[in-house]
Amino acid sequence: MQAGKWVASIALTATLWIASAEAIELDGKAVQGGLIFGTTRAGNQVFLDDTEVMVSAAGEFVIGFGRDETGNRILRIREASGSEATLTLAVAPREYKIERIDGLPPKTVTPDPEAAERIKKEGAMVSSARALRDQRSDYTDGFAWPAQGRISGVYGSQRVLNGEPRRPHFGLDIAADQGSPVYAPADGIITLAQPDLYFSGGTIILDHGQGLSSSFLHLSKVLAEVGARVKKGELIAEVGATGRASGPHLDWRMNWLNRRVDPELLLDRTPQKIQIQMTEP
Repeated sequence: MQAGKWVASIALTATLWIASAEAIELDGKAVQGGLIFGTTRAGNQVFLDDTEVMVSAAGEFVIGFGRDETGNRILRIREASGSEATLTLAVAPREYKIERIDGLPPKTVTPDPEAAERIKKEGAMVSSARALRDQRSDYTDGFAWPAQGRISGVYGSQRVLNGEPRRPHFGLDIAADQGSPVYAPADGIITLAQPDLYFSGGTIILDHGQGLSSSFLHLSKVLAEVGARVKKGELIAEVGATGRASGPHLDWRMNWLNRRVDPELLLDRTPQKIQIQMTEP
């Protein structure tokens, strides 16, 4: 795997040598919105704090960090023998763009009851589509741009409307002409393909395995079907301005489990590998 542009050192808390020391590779950075990809020996267990992380049959795994996550996380890799590698991951903070807009009509800030009920049902649908958990590691070939255009919005930005903070923007917005192609940025399985959701309009969710998924919003055409396996670079949709969009663009979002991560950190990357060693049990 290649590392994102936020890649830097990862704090190693303990390194004790054993005769059969095994190197473990990690690519990525412990930063808000970031991902770390790892490879260990097949059959090893991986834990983030006290929660076990899914590992592929080949020993590949991924972990991520939320927009506002802070403090230290503990990554442990355990062999069947009980030998462990332990890392402290200090989650680095980021600065986000905050925009304040006052004087808006109330109905543009708070949806009416009918719309609120629709939003609730669609939210459950999206959550179900993101619930797939399996050992696939379709992310191992890296990520490519799903569309070409100007970056018009970034991860983590937030608006304060009439003094009320709204949910942060969790995607990368790519402004492009109506009908421009949208391609799969990596291999995966389509778990949602909807032409008209209240907020996001035409929407696709593409699962890359192990709880890592991409979402594509405001699409004018949905060209993929639920259950389809798609390859990196395959045409899946067309750019639009459906849902709550002010103009044609692709809103690309990513989730790792319940954490929303920044897809832009996966693009234009340069490789870096970090090796650690197993410790005596």
